[in-house]
Amino acid sequence: RDSDGNRYRFNDTRIGGRATIRIHTGSGRDTRTDLFQGKRDHVWDNRADTATLRDDRNRTVDTESWGRRR
Repeated sequence: RDSDGNRYRFNDTRIGGRATIRIHTGSGRDTRTDLFQGKRDHVWDNRADTATLRDDRNRTVDTESWGRRR
């Protein structure tokens, strides 16, 4: 989920400790390291945004921010 409330739900995806996974807005084929949201419009704000990764119990696992924080 980002700071604007856009949400992407992983279905049955496990991310190992210290693993990297990339979330893409557009279409593509999901792999072990890349997942695609299948959206036609941009989701991430180019000037500033914060993405939050939460587990299945809604606990924050990690966040990533860029630009001026809101």
